[in-house]
Amino acid sequence: MAEAMDTDTTVENVLPLDTIEKCVGKKVWVIMKNKKELVGTLKGYDDYVNMVMEDVTEYTVTSDGKQVTKLESILLNGNNVTMLSTGEPSKPYKLE
Repeated sequence: MAEAMDTDTTVENVLPLDTIEKCVGKKVWVIMKNKKELVGTLKGYDDYVNMVMEDVTEYTVTSDGKQVTKLESILLNGNNVTMLSTGEPSKPYKLE
């Protein structure tokens, strides 16, 4: 005979924008579709996940080698964001 499901278990829905809201004011690591990586402080975002970041370090790999660029602030188009993570990676994967 099948066992009854535990009805006391509460399932919490975690929505993407709620998760991003918790990152505002914190250091985040963003990987873009064009394989650029950015690390900086998330200052704000909108419903399309367009993001404003400050104190940004941009990591790219070019035909000339690895490039690191410091930016005071940047506006990212949410359509080009592949991944967002809190904190700073010990070493961006593109630069390994």
